[in-house]
Amino acid sequence: MSNFEKIVTLFDTAEHAQAAETNLQHAGFSDGDISILSGSDLPKAGEALREPGLWHRMFGSDIAQHEATVYAKAVESGGVVLTLRAAEADVPKAMAILNQHKLVDVTDRAVDTGVISKASAATLAAPAAVAAAVPTKPVTSDLGKNEVIRLAEEHLEVGKRLIEEGTTRIRRFVTETPVEKQVTLHEEHAEVVRRAVSDPDYVKDIDWSDQTIEVLETSEQAVVSKTARVAEEVVVGKTGSDRVETVHDTVRRQQVEVERVPGKNPPAART
Repeated sequence: MSNFEKIVTLFDTAEHAQAAETNLQHAGFSDGDISILSGSDLPKAGEALREPGLWHRMFGSDIAQHEATVYAKAVESGGVVLTLRAAEADVPKAMAILNQHKLVDVTDRAVDTGVISKASAATLAAPAAVAAAVPTKPVTSDLGKNEVIRLAEEHLEVGKRLIEEGTTRIRRFVTETPVEKQVTLHEEHAEVVRRAVSDPDYVKDIDWSDQTIEVLETSEQAVVSKTARVAEEVVVGKTGSDRVETVHDTVRRQQVEVERVPGKNPPAART
């Protein structure tokens, strides 16, 4: 059965905490094991926020006075607290992800803001991994009794976070372009021609009655009409691609060196 630990982290902005939460979820951590607390979730009284008891009730009894003060100041100025319940084996993986999102070092912040002095910070308990690597007495125990030196090593955990690289905007708008086209127009008008008549035969065809002749005159005018059609389609979508990036870093590893020290009285030479 796996043992679980509760990781309590502090961020100056909700955006950093939410980005860390997203990457933790992408890495396989359950959404139900992640919690984010902001100022709206805590008491409004400033002094109450600075009491370790409030943070003890939420995160356990390991919260010191200087840590409670740093949490309170950060939350009052818009910071948030992210907690994660993770299996012991997954703690290094979780911390590697959290450290990518501007995680606040509470002890350094306490020193920078004058909550504690540098001397006080130096006396705080060292991490268990470091304390276990320092022997409490010389390794010169009696025969038959084993002494253990623990050697620690770091492993590189590489996570991912999503960043915005810009926006492509496609806008449709209307432009007007002057065009021209020639058309032939036809006109019909009355034409009156007066001619002198000298033929004597026309005398017998004289008609003294009134007469009116009407001629319809016509002309063509250009009539403009427009038709619309779809000339082109613009398909908007997204394409994805993957790239492989090599991350270079260093990891620490403790090693042991065995040195044979001769005694003060070397054995006498044999003859």
